Amino acid sequence: MTVDQAGRVRRRRVFYVPGFDPFPPRRYRELYRREGVRQAEISGYRLALAPLSGEAGYGWRVDTSIGGEETHAQVTVLVWADLVQESMRGGVLTAYWLMLRTLWIFWSTGALVAMVRLRPGPMLSGLYPVAVLMVQALLAVLLGWGAGWLALLLSGSAALAVLAGLAMAYGVLALAQKIDNRLYAYYLLYDFAHTARHYGANPPALEERLAGFVAQIREALTQDWDEVLIVGHSSGAALAVSATADVLRAGLPPGAPPLALLTLGQAIPMQSFLPRADRLRSDLRALAAHHDLFWLDVSAPGDGACFGLSDPVAVSGVAPPDQRWPLVISAAFSQSLKPETWKRLRRRFMRLHIQYLSAFDAPRDYDYFQITAGPRTLAARYQGRKPSPSRDARPLSPHTSMAPR
Repeated sequence: MTVDQAGRVRRRRVFYVPGFDPFPPRRYRELYRREGVRQAEISGYRLALAPLSGEAGYGWRVDTSIGGEETHAQVTVLVWADLVQESMRGGVLTAYWLMLRTLWIFWSTGALVAMVRLRPGPMLSGLYPVAVLMVQALLAVLLGWGAGWLALLLSGSAALAVLAGLAMAYGVLALAQKIDNRLYAYYLLYDFAHTARHYGANPPALEERLAGFVAQIREALTQDWDEVLIVGHSSGAALAVSATADVLRAGLPPGAPPLALLTLGQAIPMQSFLPRADRLRSDLRALAAHHDLFWLDVSAPGDGACFGLSDPVAVSGVAPPDQRWPLVISAAFSQSLKPETWKRLRRRFMRLHIQYLSAFDAPRDYDYFQITAGPRTLAARYQGRKPSPSRDARPLSPHTSMAPR
C-alpha cells in the first residue's frame, strides 16, 4: 500500500454496482470511455481506458495523469443484470397485475405516503408508469370495441365480434410493451415491483449474488491497492450499502487499504421504507458511525428519479446518536452544466439520472472520473466538506425495525 498522509493514490480498485438495469455491463465501459475522455478534455487532464482480459466478471482499467500525478485504476462491474432480466419476464397481463400489487404494497404499508412527504418527485416517477399503462389500457379498450363493432357489422356474428375486439385490445397492449424503450413505463414499473415484491427484503437469489460481491471486495482488500472504492448508482446504491456493511462486519484484513463508499442518485427510501427491509435498515445503521469507512452520497434536486439530498440513514429512522455518514452533497446539475445543456437534459429524466456518471461542462467539487481514477482518496478529496444546506434528515420511514446481523 502506497497511500501517504495526503491521501494520494497510485493504484485504486473500484467496484461499480449498477442500478436496476437489464442490459449487459459493456454499456458502462462505453459510457465511462466516452464521458471520461470528454471530462478530461474539459478539465485539462489525461484519461485512457482499456479492457481487462482474464478478469472475473466484467471490468476495465483506467490510467490518468492529473496535475502531474499518474494513477492507475481497475474497475469491476458487479453484475446483477441477469436477475433484473428475470424479474422483467412476463406478458402484458402480468405487468398489469404487478402494477396493482405494487401500488397496494406501497400504499397499504404507509411507504407511499412517507415517500411523498420526503420527495414528491420520485413518486411522480413511480406514478408515471401507472398513468401510461392506464392510458394504454383505455386506448386498447376503445380500439377493441371499434374492432368488435366492425366485425359484428361485417359478419353478423357476436362471437366473432368478441374475438376481434379481444385480439385488437391485446395487440395494442402487446405493441405498447414492445416499444417501451421509448416510454420506459414498463421498465419503471418493474423496478418498483422488484423492490416491493418481498416488501423490502432481498430475494434469495439477490442475497446469494451479494455474497459473491462481498467475496470479491474482501479479496481486493488483501491486495496492494491504495484505495478500494465501492460505487452504487440508483437502485444499486442499496446493494452497495449492504455489500459494504457485510465487508465491515467480517472485519478488514490487516493492512487493508482505505475503504470508501460512493452512492449516486440513490433511491434507498423506496426500499428502506417498506416493512421487511430490516436487513437494509440494519446495514444503514451499521455504516452510519463506522470509523473504517468514508461514505459520500451525491444527488441532485433536479433528478426526479432519486431522493435528492435525502440522508438515507436519517430519513429511514435508524440514525445512531453518533452518526458520521453519509456526507450528503449536491451534484448541482443546474450550476455544473451549461444553461443550454441543462435545458436539454432536464426533461429527459432517464438521461438526467445517469448524469452522475457523465461529464460536466463546469464541474465544481464533483468529478466522477477524478473520484474513480484520480490521485486522491475519497476521504482526502472531501476532507472538511460540509453537507449540503438542503440535506433532509427528517425520520419519515413508517417502519424502523432492524434485523440482527
